[in-house]
Amino acid sequence: MQNEDPTKSFTFFGRIFWWLGSVFLSTTPGKQTRLVFEVLFSIFSKSRNFRTDFRNVILQIFFTGVEIFPVLFVVATLFGTVIIIEALTVMPKVGFSDSFGSLMVIVVVRELGPILTAFLIAGRSGSALTAMIGSMEINSEVDALATMGVNPIRYLVMPALIGGIFALLIMNIIFSISGICAGFLTTKALIAIAGNAINVQISWHYLSSSILTALTPTDFVMTIVKPVVFAFIIVINACYQGLTIRRDVRQVPKATSRSVIYSFLYIVIADVVLSVFYIFQYFNEVSKII
Repeated sequence: MQNEDPTKSFTFFGRIFWWLGSVFLSTTPGKQTRLVFEVLFSIFSKSRNFRTDFRNVILQIFFTGVEIFPVLFVVATLFGTVIIIEALTVMPKVGFSDSFGSLMVIVVVRELGPILTAFLIAGRSGSALTAMIGSMEINSEVDALATMGVNPIRYLVMPALIGGIFALLIMNIIFSISGICAGFLTTKALIAIAGNAINVQISWHYLSSSILTALTPTDFVMTIVKPVVFAFIIVINACYQGLTIRRDVRQVPKATSRSVIYSFLYIVIADVVLSVFYIFQYFNEVSKII
């Protein structure tokens, strides 16, 4: 008996949407989107152990966020220092000295902080997650979990996703604070050491007040939205690359490199899409400057 065509009762446009959906689900982004829904559905599955889930989430937060803090702090401090020095030396020459706070908010809080935080976590934690799940897939440990009645998606992917979201949220805030505060202290130290070689001066009152004045409600919203979106991208992509490895240990390094490269690509695309919410705000700021 042949299976009936599921699109038989559809209209012409219904069949087109069905075909487009089928084509999308057969692509890598479509399969990753389906993995997202599987993770969300697994949260409400009957086979759950809250103690184990909570432990796995905490371990993931520690691995993703706490262990990367030293590197993130150094990177944030160096970039913050460079931006502050460049802004103090270049902007007065072109007549934009009153826009110092707006520049710091745009570069550090809106763009540099979320992007670099996501890149660091994708390069470290995302690649490690792909290697771990890929090794489990090769050794049939993922199949063993399913045989024992444990949902692999809930046990492996769900804690990684929740832990990754919390870690990215925290690390993004820490990056912005470190870039501004530690960058300010480093700049003051460089000015004191260089003496007259760096003919600029800056006070904490001027820096903090100009940044607080430049912050908008959209910045606070995006401080939450961007890390959440980037966490979904990093974790889902990393887990997908690990789960799709075939029984060949040589595929692990290839999947790991794909995980990092695709995460970088998706993060940049997502950042461009989310930056649309700032377009009209940018136009207003530019018009005020001009």
